[in-house]
Amino acid sequence: MSMIVPLESQRPDAIERLLDDAFGMDRHGRTAYLIRGAVAWIPALSFAVVDDDGTLIGSLQSWPVALTQPDGTRSPYIMVGPVAVDPAHQGGGHGRAMMDAVVAAAKAQGTAPLMMIGDPEYYGRFWGFSAEDTSGWCAPGPVEQRRLLALSVDGRAVGGTGMLGPDIRVTA
Repeated sequence: MSMIVPLESQRPDAIERLLDDAFGMDRHGRTAYLIRGAVAWIPALSFAVVDDDGTLIGSLQSWPVALTQPDGTRSPYIMVGPVAVDPAHQGGGHGRAMMDAVVAAAKAQGTAPLMMIGDPEYYGRFWGFSAEDTSGWCAPGPVEQRRLLALSVDGRAVGGTGMLGPDIRVTA
């Protein structure tokens, strides 16, 4: 039986290997990596799935990012992802369980709104993520606008106009 644990309990090399297996060696050039930059992931909102013998089979990282508006105002967000599951263990609900964990933790902590790049139908149906208020967002790389998703966990407004990037004011 698998179990969700804090991601910080896992070896960094095992996490990197899992991400390479799930997304390929060229993953560092993707727009999501450009948005979050070189900031550290947030331990309290990052999770792993391990199997019975403690082997890492899934990971979910969350990152401090911000939407910088044309006037320089910065609105903080928590970027969720990547959600990675070892290819041999996909389809077992591990990604969904980690998403349940991060949304529940964010709500319990009253964090900044969550955002991600993902499938609006899937992430909307299960967790309420939406692209409805993100049409004014820009990213530092290519992205389908409909895949820029946001979720307010405490009633704060989401949306606005501006460029997404790392929130260097936040320390993990």
